[in-house]
Amino acid sequence: MSGTELGAFIRARREGLSPRDVGLSVGARRRTPGLRRMELAGLAGLSVEYLTRLEQGRDRRPSTEVLRSLAHALRLTPQEHTHLYRLSKAAAGDVCEGQAGGADTAVTVRPSVAALLTRLEPTPAFLRDAAGDILAHTRGFAALVAHTGLLESEPANLAWFVFRDPRARQMVGDWEQVAREEAARLYAAAAVGEGSARRLVEVLRSASPDFAASEQHVGPPAGAGAQVWHHPEAGALRLDRECLTPATSAPLEIVVLLPADTATQEALDHVVGRPSAMMGA
Repeated sequence: MSGTELGAFIRARREGLSPRDVGLSVGARRRTPGLRRMELAGLAGLSVEYLTRLEQGRDRRPSTEVLRSLAHALRLTPQEHTHLYRLSKAAAGDVCEGQAGGADTAVTVRPSVAALLTRLEPTPAFLRDAAGDILAHTRGFAALVAHTGLLESEPANLAWFVFRDPRARQMVGDWEQVAREEAARLYAAAAVGEGSARRLVEVLRSASPDFAASEQHVGPPAGAGAQVWHHPEAGALRLDRECLTPATSAPLEIVVLLPADTATQEALDHVVGRPSAMMGA
């Protein structure tokens, strides 16, 4: 992997940060979007020459102290700081050979993780890997998406479904936003050396004009947030996503879909078969 992803991320955050956000005045003759390199270098305690090398991918091994200074100067969120660190590790080549595009080790779902999903029943929830393969799910999730065909493929893959199955546009209320989030998540995983994610990126570039036309998002993918999912019987369901990361060697994520309002809760209870006595519990 080259250092361009790391440099592009730093540059994008620099250009997206207003001088006012860091206490700098905005002159009438300013033409550079966001901060100038000189301004960011000063805030982070770096030389302009070194910052230029980072942004151009000519320096791929910034120290932890440099990354910490940049994260502070760029006002990065904790999630963005973690993403910056992972990009730096990948740029330096600190990824396993098995992650660099070779055969991936099969992921085994630990019994405790499977038990957690069972405990979440009948709440819609699923476990996915870095490439978006759905490794396990609750019966509540299966009931929620039964009409979509999402779980028909083996393994089911959310990114593939979003970009290749026309039913995805009917399932989610803002397909463009969901597509951007899935593309960003897949690109982020590929950028840090996840072999299965890299391969799926290449396949989708050829198989999906929408994915091929999408810009490579250098920022971290969205985690929690609200989405509207459409159900043929229950109508529009406003769902809040909560993302949990189990303690495993492989990068896995549990996504839990919770009702965002009372109307959705009542409709969702009907879809997943939750007993009425449990409503509001």
